[in-house]
Amino acid sequence: MFHVIDEHFFVPLASPNKTVYWECICKLFSVMDHQLSFGVERDVLVEELEYYFEQTQASELEGEEVEGKPARDKANWMLRKLENYGWIDIETDKSYVQRINFKEYAVKVIKTFLEIAEGKQIEYQGYIYTIYSLVRSATDNPGIVLLSIVENTDMLITGLKNLSSGIKHYIDELTRYKTPAEIMNVLFNDYIENIVDKAYHRLLTSDNVSKFRPEIIERLESKSRSKSYVEKASRELAGIREISKDEAEELVYHYIHQVIDAFQNMDEILLEINRKNTQYQRAAINRAKFYLIGGEDVRGQIKEILSGMNEEINQDNKDLDGIYRIGFMDELIRIYSSAVLDEKSLYTPIEGKKAFEPEMLLYEEPDQKLRDEKMRRMLEKLAKVLNPEKINNYVEKQLGDRQEMLASELPLGNTDDFVKMIYIRLYGQRKNMKYTIAVKEMIKKDGYRFTDFTIHRKEH
Repeated sequence: MFHVIDEHFFVPLASPNKTVYWECICKLFSVMDHQLSFGVERDVLVEELEYYFEQTQASELEGEEVEGKPARDKANWMLRKLENYGWIDIETDKSYVQRINFKEYAVKVIKTFLEIAEGKQIEYQGYIYTIYSLVRSATDNPGIVLLSIVENTDMLITGLKNLSSGIKHYIDELTRYKTPAEIMNVLFNDYIENIVDKAYHRLLTSDNVSKFRPEIIERLESKSRSKSYVEKASRELAGIREISKDEAEELVYHYIHQVIDAFQNMDEILLEINRKNTQYQRAAINRAKFYLIGGEDVRGQIKEILSGMNEEINQDNKDLDGIYRIGFMDELIRIYSSAVLDEKSLYTPIEGKKAFEPEMLLYEEPDQKLRDEKMRRMLEKLAKVLNPEKINNYVEKQLGDRQEMLASELPLGNTDDFVKMIYIRLYGQRKNMKYTIAVKEMIKKDGYRFTDFTIHRKEH
C-alpha cells in the first residue's frame, strides 16, 4: 500500500493537533470540491486557511513552530505540511501561478471519512435495483455489464455484513450504560435512529431482497446457458483484463455463479441480522428491567451486589477475571475458625453396612389448597409475561373506539405500566402489529421521563 500512499500520510490524523489538521483538510476539500477540477490557486487556499485561523473558535497548533504566529503564517505552514505528508501536490503552471491539487488517493480517503462522520447509510435498494436492471437489459457490452453486476453485488453483501456488525457493536456497548434512562435513550434514540429506521426497517420493506431475487437468479442462470452470451462476454473480458479467451470464458462462468451464490446464500446474513436485532432489543429491555428491580428481598440484594461488582470492574478497567480482586468480595462470605471443639467438629467414621429394612409407603392425599395456590401463582406469573399478542390486545383495549392516542394517555401507575409502554414502543416497528407509532417530544409524567409518541390504529 505504501508504494502508492505516502508512508507519512496518516501522521497528521494521529498527531496531537489532529483536529486542526482535519478541519483544514475539510476546508480545502470544500473549496476544491466546488471547482471544475481539484486544482485551485494557492493564494485562494491561503486566504481560506487564514480566515480559519483568525476565528476565535479555531483550535490552536500546540507544540508547533508557528504557535502564536499570525494566521497567514499558519496557513502557509499548513499547506507545506500537507504537501510533505502526501495529501496535496503543489505545481506551477506556465504563468508561474502555483496550483494545489489533492492526491487521487487523498480524495477517496477524505470522502470515506466524511461519510463515516455524517453517518451515511448504504441504500440497499439502489444496489438491488441496479443489479435487477442490469440483468434484464439487452446490451452490446455484456462483459462490462457483468463486471458492474459483480461490483454492485459485492457492495450489497458488504453493506449487509456491516449492518450485522453494527448491531453487534450496539450489543457490546450496552454494558457501558448504568441507568434505565441511559439504556432506553440509546435503544429508542441512537439504535432505532441509526439502525432500525435508517437501515433495518427499509431492508424489511422497500429494500427487501426477496422482491427481485427470483428473477435475478433466473436470468443469470439463463445467461450462463446461452453460448452466444458467454462467447460475447468472454471476448469483451479478454480485451479488458488482457487474458486469453479461454481464461475469460472461465471468468464469465465464475462471475455468474458468484452472483447467484451470493443471492441464494443471502438469507443466512438476513437471518443473522434479524437474530441480532432481536437479541439487542431483548438485552436492552432485560438490562433496564434489572436496574428497575429493588428491595430488601433476596433478588433485590443480589442485584445490588452485582451492580456494585460491575461498578468496581468498570471503574478500575478490570477484565472479567478481575472480579476476584475486588476488595469487598472477601466480606460477602466468611470461613472462620472455631476455638471450641464439639462432636460436630470431629470426623465421623463411616459405619459398616447394615441390613436394609424397607419402610412401608404411606398413601397421602395431596393438599388441594396447596396445589391450587401454586397453580394460582404460576398463572399469575404467566399473565405478566408480555408478548406481541398481549401488547396488541392491550393497545386495542386502550384505543377503544379511537383511531389514535398519545402514549402519555396510557395508565402509568406502576413499573409494570411503564414496561408495557416500552414494549408498545418497541413492537411498533413490527409489520404484524395492529398499530403504528410516530415519535413526539420528551415529556414527564407521574415521575417518569420519556419521549412521547402517537399510537395509531392500522387500517384493516
